[in-house]
Amino acid sequence: MSQAGDLYELVSERQGRSLIITSNRASSDWYPLFPEPVVAESLLGRLINASHQVIMNGPGYRPNKRPRNPTEKIDKPPTP
Repeated sequence: MSQAGDLYELVSERQGRSLIITSNRASSDWYPLFPEPVVAESLLGRLINASHQVIMNGPGYRPNKRPRNPTEKIDKPPTP
């Protein structure tokens, strides 16, 4: 089964229950990611119609954790 089919199956099984999905793409940008438009429409309909969307704008968190130069190491917490 394709990855799109796997995602559709997961969302279908979780319908009516809690599911958290994060993405760095708008929902309208998801359509081209699915090989079959009918599957994309059905999946996104299930997700969007019963969802609470939190749209966050601004700088990401991860760039702050990148080393400033290639030789600099990221601080790691001490191992017990």
